[in-house]
Amino acid sequence: MSAETNQVNPATTGADAIDEAIAQGIDFDGSTIPPAKLELYSKVMALEANRQRSGVSNTMRSRIVRIGAKHIPQSELDKLLIDAGFAPLKEKEIAFFYGGK
Repeated sequence: MSAETNQVNPATTGADAIDEAIAQGIDFDGSTIPPAKLELYSKVMALEANRQRSGVSNTMRSRIVRIGAKHIPQSELDKLLIDAGFAPLKEKEIAFFYGGK
């Protein structure tokens, strides 16, 4: 296997990759994102931008759970949350993020 097959496209990795693609209106496969999809996305994101926040720690925990569940086994994520001083996984989070696995 050559080194080239193990390389990751930097344009499709990282936290900003999606935002950059949306701003350009181009999907990772090079296809144009339909205007209706971009308009709906913009509308919903504008609503979110105007929403009052409940606190940084709550948002941090929500992001950790939502993203961590994609990469970290349930028992490990639960322990990591507790060790960091966050509340453990809730039953509804376990059912939603881990129920189908």
